[in-house]
Formats: sequence, structure tokens, C-alpha cells
Amino acid sequence: MTVHHAPPAPPEVKARHAALWALGDYPSVADRVIPRLGEVLVEAASITPGERVLDVAAGAGNASLPAARAGADVTASDLTPELVEVGRERSRDAGLEVLWDVADAEDLPYPDATFDVVLSCVGVMFAPVHEASAGELLRVCRPGGRIALLSWTPEGFIGRLLAAIRPWAPPPPPGAQPPPLWGRPEHVEGLLGDGVRDLRAERRELVVEGFATPEEFRTFFVERYGPTVAVHRSVADDPEQRAALEAAIDGVAREGTDADGRMRWEYLLLTATRA
Repeated sequence: MTVHHAPPAPPEVKARHAALWALGDYPSVADRVIPRLGEVLVEAASITPGERVLDVAAGAGNASLPAARAGADVTASDLTPELVEVGRERSRDAGLEVLWDVADAEDLPYPDATFDVVLSCVGVMFAPVHEASAGELLRVCRPGGRIALLSWTPEGFIGRLLAAIRPWAPPPPPGAQPPPLWGRPEHVEGLLGDGVRDLRAERRELVVEGFATPEEFRTFFVERYGPTVAVHRSVADDPEQRAALEAAIDGVAREGTDADGRMRWEYLLLTATRA
């Protein structure tokens, strides 16, 4: 089946994007708030020993390592070289064989129909041109193979956080779409189209604990999570703007924390079979 291809974002956008995720310390964020999500995705994808698995926008291996533990032959790819290096070290330290590549989700360096399973855990959603990355997910997955995606929803905590910081963020490049749209089943159905069958989508919640106050959450995120690091640095020399940004982040954290100090971050778990 022919996959319609939208062109990827231009190289200068890619360079900025790679640099964004190198800011702060994304691996420590993933360790603190989403350590189990990779396992959730691997289980949903029903990965079995010997299958060829690609983790797209893999970060430092949140889903790649569980897939390798399940016995799969795993390739992990990410646009940001610094994250690939951390992932490579983590795989080695865990005694797992994972092939790590610096690669663009919108222009993957693999032949058609290479993989039995193509995964992405809150990763591919951040590639700016959704049609381009969706086309690549389809292209590299063999017919009858599986695609499994886990994405933050627009209405969930991270969707609201990204919306709250948008006034301080640089304007998106032409053709870019908001990342949390990947958390809407109808959006992903539209992207994958007749390239898949048996599409299943389920909204779930991740319980996040350990942030005693909204200010503690904000401090952690403006020091470590690329998008919030970038906007916070952009207003560092403007006390008024910095205070407004920090208040906006605090507000999302306060609203998203229940009386027991727990946050519930909604995500969409989506699986489909390649047509």
C-alpha cells in the first residue's frame, strides 16, 4: 500500500527541536514521572521474543528497554544525540542489546516494512509535522505488523501545561501541529487512515506522586523538562514575564493535584495493525 508522504519540517526546525530536548535533563524527568509507561506500551503491543521492534522518538529508552527485556530485537531512534547517548549507556548497563540511532521521526533511515512492531511512548507526538511522522510509522512497519502509541491528551495534565506555557513559546514553524493532538483518537485515525485496521484507542490515567507543592513541581520542570526549560530561560531577564510564566505553571500544577497530593495525567493508548 502506498503511503502518502508530507514533507518533513526543514533542517533548521529539526536543529532547534533536537536542542530543545537536550535542555535540562529529560531522562531524570522520565525516571521520576513515567517510569512505568514504557512497560504499559510494550504490554499493549503484545511484543514477543524475536520480533523486530522500532521505538520512535525513544528518549532515553523508556519503552526500548522493556521491549528488549521482552526478548525483542530492538532499534531505538531519537532526534537528540544526547538522549541517544544516555539510552545507549542505559542499555549497556542493563545488559540489554538495543541498537541506538540518531534519527528523525519524520524521515526515518530504515527500508520499507522493516519492523514487526513500531512503538512510541510520548515521543513521536512532539515531531512538528504530524502527517510526515505518521507516514513514516506506516512505511517502516510490515503489513500485519503492529503500531502502538502512547500520547498525552489535550485535556490531560501535560496538554494543559503545554497550553499554559504557549504564550511565552516561540511561534510554531509553518505546518506544525500541537503535540497533544496525538492524544485525540480521531486525529490519529485521520493520520493513519487506511494504512491500518483494528485500531483501538483507550484513555487512561497515570498517577504521579512526589511533588509536595505546585512550586516544587514547577522548579523540577523548569530545570529539567525541555519545553519548560526553554520558555523559562527566554524570560529570565524579565522579572514580570518570569513571574507570570511561573504563576501559570503553578496554576496548572495546583489544579491538577488532588487533596492527597496526587496528580492524574491522562494519556491515550492506541494500537493498530498495519494494513
